[in-house]
This record gives sequence, C-alpha cells and structure tokens, in this order.
Amino acid sequence: MTDLHELGAARAAKMIAEGRLTAEALVNACLDRIAARDPEVHAWVALDADFALAQARACDRSPARGPLHGIPVGVKDVIDTADLPTEYNSPIYNGHRPKTDAACVGLVKRSGGIVLGKTATTEFAYQHPPATRNPHNLDHTPGGSSSGSAAAVADGMVPLALGTQTGGSVIRPASFCGIVGYKPSFGTVNRAGLKFLAESLDTLGMMGRTVEDVALLVHALAGVALPDLVSKPPRAPRAGLCRTPRWSEADPVTSGLIEQAAKTLELAGAQVTDFDYGPELAGIYDDHEVITNHECARAFEWEYANRRELLSPSIVRHIEKGWSYSRARYEQAIRNGMRYRARIEEVFASQDFLLTPSAPGEAPWGLANTGNPVFNGTWTFLGVPCVTLPVFAGASGLPIGIQIVGPYMGDTRTLQWAGWVRQVLG
Repeated sequence: MTDLHELGAARAAKMIAEGRLTAEALVNACLDRIAARDPEVHAWVALDADFALAQARACDRSPARGPLHGIPVGVKDVIDTADLPTEYNSPIYNGHRPKTDAACVGLVKRSGGIVLGKTATTEFAYQHPPATRNPHNLDHTPGGSSSGSAAAVADGMVPLALGTQTGGSVIRPASFCGIVGYKPSFGTVNRAGLKFLAESLDTLGMMGRTVEDVALLVHALAGVALPDLVSKPPRAPRAGLCRTPRWSEADPVTSGLIEQAAKTLELAGAQVTDFDYGPELAGIYDDHEVITNHECARAFEWEYANRRELLSPSIVRHIEKGWSYSRARYEQAIRNGMRYRARIEEVFASQDFLLTPSAPGEAPWGLANTGNPVFNGTWTFLGVPCVTLPVFAGASGLPIGIQIVGPYMGDTRTLQWAGWVRQVLG
C-alpha cells in the first residue's frame, strides 16, 4: 500500500471525497515526512504545524469546498501569505508578514486546499540559490528558482506546490527532481501578491507527481478545463521535434534520449517532424535577457537604492545590467516578442505540440548555482504552456525530463497530449 505522504493530489482528493482518507491524516503524514527529511533537504523556510492541522480539521468538519478539498499545497516564498512569513530569500525581508494572501493562495483556500508552508526560493526568484538540496542526491542542486517546491514534491513532503517561472524556474527544477512541472500560458493564474522579478514574463506554475495532479491545481485556481487523460485520442498527434539553436548545450545523453523519445512516439502513431526556430526567432534569447534585466532593475529599485549591501552580488549585476539598456532597446525587445508570438502561433496551426529538452541534462553537482535555463526561457517569453515529464534517468541515475510545449491558451489540450506522451514513454 502507498504511504500517505506518497499519494498524488488527484488520488488523495478522490479518497477524501469518498471518505477513505481524512485531510488531518494526510497533513500529519506530510509533516512527519518533513520532520524526517527536511533537516537534510532544506525545502521549507516557514512551517506552522498547528496552523496546517487546524486547516485540515476544518476541512474534515465541512462539506467539500472545491476540487482541492483537504489537499496540502506548498507555496513558493515569493508569493505573499498572510498567515506565514514571506521573505523572498532576502535578509532585507527577514520576518516580513504581508497583511493579505496573494490571489493564488486565496484561491487555493477557496478550493478547499491547505497551505502547508512556504518553500525555499532563490533570492527574489532570480539566481542566488537557497540551501535546498536535490532529494535524489544531496550533493546536487534541485534547480531553481522554485527549488523548495520541486524538492518538497519529489521527496514526498507535499503532493502539490506552487512555483513561478521567468526563465526556467518551474520546468528545470521539476526535471532535475523527477516530477511533473507545468508552466501555464502567461496570465492564466492571477498574479496579485507575487513579488515581481519581470512583470511581463513572470508566470505562476504548478508542481505535482502526475499530469492529473498539476491539471487539478490549475483547474482549481483558474478554471482551466480538466483534460481527458483516460480516453484514447481521436487521432494521432502531430509533434515537432524542436532541437532549438542551443542544441549543442544539451549533453549527449539528453539529446540522445529526446531523439529516442521521438522515435518511440512515432512507433505509437505520432507524426513527428523536425521544427527549426528559423531566422524569424533568431533574436529571441537576447530579447528575453533584455526584458528580464530591464524589468528586474526597476522592480528592485527600492532594494537597490536603500539596501544594496544586503543584495547578492549576482542580482546587483543583473540590476545594473538592466539599467544599461535604453528604453528604445527594451521596446524593441517587446515588439520583437509580438512578432515571435505570431510566428509560433503559425507553427501550432500544423503541430499539436513540440517536443524539446526540459534542461541540458541531469542536475549539476554542487549547490552554488541552479543550472542552465537555456531550454526554457524562450517558451516563457512566448507565453505558451509547457509540461515537463519525468521519463528518463541520466548516467548518474538522476532524473531527466522531457518537455511538451503547446499553443498559447491551449492548456487543456497540451496537458492531454502530455498525458498521452507520459503513457507512451512510461
């Protein structure tokens, strides 16, 4: 029998609805797992066991309030919570207590979910890492910036967690930790109460153990229709194998596994063709960087002007780089983004999804950085939905994910195709 802390969210929700599991028992199992493992993993930065159990007991006494009824959720610590500190992994905000919940946290509660605690983040969701370690091998990074959310779900501490992505901060750590990560279409989940890094890129994302789990969370928070993950698709999918212009930055094991996956999908009936970025998307990497740093510099103007000595050297470099870009260069990047999105919309007229790496390879050794987001930032810039699936392992035995990319606002179908890919690849 599966231990309670290992239950996926969708399965646990069904058991609670059927009276075969209580929210209190599930939360206690998660808290026990955290007590046993988090002294080594360091996924959590704020926990209040009494608060979590009070929420669980209230759920057990009340009728079902929504699709997350009784399900514990971890919340990345760049997302405001009124009942727990929100410190953004910055000494500037030690002990900071927002007066209100972020919209997404309020929506978790409205749907019957339980805020279990706050998960570790890189500083302001940029690059300076937290103490979090990869639960599969504690000497390796869990990825970032949603480091704690990925590690907590992967290690059985919580069935669902919220993250954010500006470059690759949901997809990459989910890949490194061997779970399902999902970045919805830009703007799908209300971002009020999120500490912005780059407001035209920041996207709230979900981490869980199955495609059904992350689909349940986005359904609860934004009303996105649940995908049909049971029925056979009415036709074979049309998939584009996207190596990207940075294909050489994938390690040979990863590139080989992605190409092997494409062949396996073909054998299962998919029509797989190569997709090349082409000259139309040539400047997308540079433009993503310009927008990120230009907006970062302005988002953290107060911190830079008043508490610069408490900022990490890495974010100071990015802030100062952001101030070096002219307004004209920033506006050009924004205009280019509109053109890139029109181009990718054309692509999805003939493709159901694109198949591409989630990360260059396994989680790198060491905790000084969170890995390379080279296979993520362009999709964040384009605003399209992405799902990483934990289907491979690398030479060191650590997870390697495969990324499914779909059309803007085609989230339900993208999740549906991700479920089909997961079933085919095992």
